[in-house]
Amino acid sequence: MNGFCAETRTFHSLRPSVPLPPPSLPISLTDFLLSILPSSSSSSSSSLPFLVDAATGHRITYPRFLSQCRALSAFLASRFPSLSKNDVALVLPPPSLYVPVIYFTLLSLGIVVSPANPLSSASEIRHLVGLSQPVLAFVTSQAAHKLPTLRHGTILIDSPEFESVLSRTGLKETDPVLRNVNRVTQADPATILYSSGTTGRVKGVLMTHGNMIAGLASARQAELGAKPVLLFPLPLFHVYGFAGILKAFGIGATVVLMGKFEFEAMLKAVEKYRVGLLPVSPPAVLALVKSELIRKYDLSSLRTVMCGGAPLGKEGYALTESLLGSRLMGPDETKQYGSVGRLSEHMEAKIVDPVTREALPPGCKGELWLRGPAIMKGYVGDDKATAETLDPDGWLKTGDLCYFDSEGFLYIVDRLKELIKYKAYQVPPAELEHLLQSHQQIAEAAVIPYPDEEAGQVPMAFVVRKPGAYVTESEIMDFIAERVAPHKKIRRVTFISSIPKNPAGKILRRELINHALSAGSAKL
Repeated sequence: MNGFCAETRTFHSLRPSVPLPPPSLPISLTDFLLSILPSSSSSSSSSLPFLVDAATGHRITYPRFLSQCRALSAFLASRFPSLSKNDVALVLPPPSLYVPVIYFTLLSLGIVVSPANPLSSASEIRHLVGLSQPVLAFVTSQAAHKLPTLRHGTILIDSPEFESVLSRTGLKETDPVLRNVNRVTQADPATILYSSGTTGRVKGVLMTHGNMIAGLASARQAELGAKPVLLFPLPLFHVYGFAGILKAFGIGATVVLMGKFEFEAMLKAVEKYRVGLLPVSPPAVLALVKSELIRKYDLSSLRTVMCGGAPLGKEGYALTESLLGSRLMGPDETKQYGSVGRLSEHMEAKIVDPVTREALPPGCKGELWLRGPAIMKGYVGDDKATAETLDPDGWLKTGDLCYFDSEGFLYIVDRLKELIKYKAYQVPPAELEHLLQSHQQIAEAAVIPYPDEEAGQVPMAFVVRKPGAYVTESEIMDFIAERVAPHKKIRRVTFISSIPKNPAGKILRRELINHALSAGSAKL
C-alpha cells in the first residue's frame, strides 16, 4: 500500500485524517490553538510552565503567558488605534521569552507576523521591508538602526518600557483580546516567512491562517507523552522555530528556550530540564552522533530528536512554502533509513519528470510536487516567482528530486538546481556528503560542482577534518571511489575550517562555489 492512484498519477496520504475547521468558519490561528490546548494547561490555577529560559531558569506559566498577550494587545490597541487587520509587523526576534508573546498577540489581532533574522544587514532588511511592506517593527535596540522609517515606528523588545507593558495587570480573562475581535478568517494572511535564499534573493512566503491551521493541526500530545518538555536551540525567526513554538503551545508543552546555539549548553539543558523532545538542525545531529561530550551528560529523558531545515539522512520533509510535507512516525517507520517519511495528513503529491512533465509511478525519480491546505498562498511582491512555483491547480513545485518507494515512503535525492552535471550524468551532492560524513576523520563536508572543460562539471569536496585528523586529499578521493559509480567520484578536495551555512543549517553552496572559482583563478 503506497497511496498511489494509477489513474490520476497522484500519491495520497496514508495517515488518518485530522479534523480541520470548515474553511468558511471565521477562526484565527490563535483561536484554533486555544481550542486544542488542554484545559488543564490554560486554567487560571495552572502552574505548568509554557516557556523556560535555559540559562536563567526563569519561567512563564500558561496563564501568565495569556495575561501578557492580553496586556500587549491592549497596549497596541491604545497606542496604535489605526493598526488594523492585515497590516504587517516585522519582528527581528532575540532569543527571548517575550517573542512568543509578540507572535501570539499579533496573530490574535489579525496582524501579519513577518519574522526575520536580526543579524541581517541593513540592505537585507531593506529588501525584506520592500517585499512585506510592514507598518510596525519589533526589534532590539542593537538592530533598530538597520530599519528604515515605518508608519508606526519600532517597539524595542529589550527596553524597560516593553517589559512594563507585559507586566500590566487588571485585565480580565473575559476581555475581548484573544478572541477574534477583528473577525479574522482563515483566508486572511497570517505570516510572511522568508525562504533561505541560498540560490538567489530571499523570497517572502505568504501563509494564511487556514494554511497555518492545516500545517499545525497534526500536533498530537499522545505522540509526545503527558506534559512534554521541548528544548528549542532554534532561531525563532525561521519557519522551523516559528511554527514549532506555536505547535508546542497547542499541545500544552513546556518549551525551554536557548540563546545562541552552543552544543554543550544544549546537552546541559537536556539533562537539567529532563527534555523529552529536541528539534534541531543537521549540524547538531552530526555532533550528537560524533561528539564524545554526550558521555558526560544524562540524556535518558530524551525520547525524540527531530531534524529539519537542511538535508540529513533521516528527517521529516518540510518547506517554508508547505510547513510539513511528510514525516516519520513511530519506531517501525523510523527503520526506513534515509526516508523522510510518509505524506502528512491532507497532503497529496506527484513525482514529475522535469523534462517531459509526465507524472511518474513509485520507484521513479522526478521533481516532487505537493498540494494541500498547508501550501502557501504565494510569494509577496513577486508574482513571477509565484507563477513559476504554484501551478493553476494548486500544485507546489518543490524543486527537489525525489521518489516514493513501494510502501509510500518518500526519499529526497537532492535539489534539482544543485545536481552536478558530469558529462551525461547527474550527480547528487547530498549523496556524496553523507558518505564523506561517515568517514572517521571528517567532521563536516560539502560538495559543489566545479567547471571542467572535458566533463562540464566535476564533484569537488570541501572537507573539515576532525581535530587532530590527518586524512589527505587522495585518501578522501579513494574512500569515495570505492563506494560510488565512476561518474560520481570526487575529483577535487579542499580542506576548510568550517562549512558556511544559513541559520537553519543549510549549506551555502554559492559561497563555496565562489570561493572555489576565485581560488582556481588565482592559481592560473
